[in-house]
Amino acid sequence: MDVSRQQAAVNDDAKEAAERGPRARTRRLILKTATRLMQAGVTPSVSEVAEAAEVSRATAYRYFPSQAALVQAVVDEGLGPILEWRSDSSDAERRVAELIDSAMPRIEAFEATFKAALKLSLDQWARGQAGTLGGEPPFTRGHRMDLLEDALAPLRGELPPREFERLAQALSLIFGVELLIVLKDIWGLDSGKTLAVGQWAAAALVRQARLRTPS
Repeated sequence: MDVSRQQAAVNDDAKEAAERGPRARTRRLILKTATRLMQAGVTPSVSEVAEAAEVSRATAYRYFPSQAALVQAVVDEGLGPILEWRSDSSDAERRVAELIDSAMPRIEAFEATFKAALKLSLDQWARGQAGTLGGEPPFTRGHRMDLLEDALAPLRGELPPREFERLAQALSLIFGVELLIVLKDIWGLDSGKTLAVGQWAAAALVRQARLRTPS
């Protein structure tokens, strides 16, 4: 084995050991506790999670220095495989349909978590408007932008940049927990009908964008 391969093996062993070590276990405990609370509909503070996980506040803040950082980590855990989504199709409409089919069941499974995260975003906005947010780091939500732009990638050369961006923005209205809020909570649709309406709307948007583009 040459030196570079030996070093790579050492690095892999160190990484594996770190992932099994006490710091990793503590982080997983905090994250698991926060996930449990958010799945129960709570948007917890770092201190509340520390108490529920039976670790010190100082320990919890070492791993998650703000509520926004904690909630972002829980959201990323909830999204899970969605963040790794890829498609081999060269057809944008099919890619968007595949993304929705793949993502929405997972989003529904973690619906309470994503609603709790949305609540934090809205609470921060309200406190920002009232001038009471202070220096609290903002909770940012942007995964859907990257996912939708990736799904629409075949259209980058077909649509003008402004139309491409507009299409991604329009699709973002019907992709995510907001789709569940509107169609399940307001309209009372079940999961199957919610997904069907989301797919119908997405296909209509993609087709309309392509129709508007001069050949």
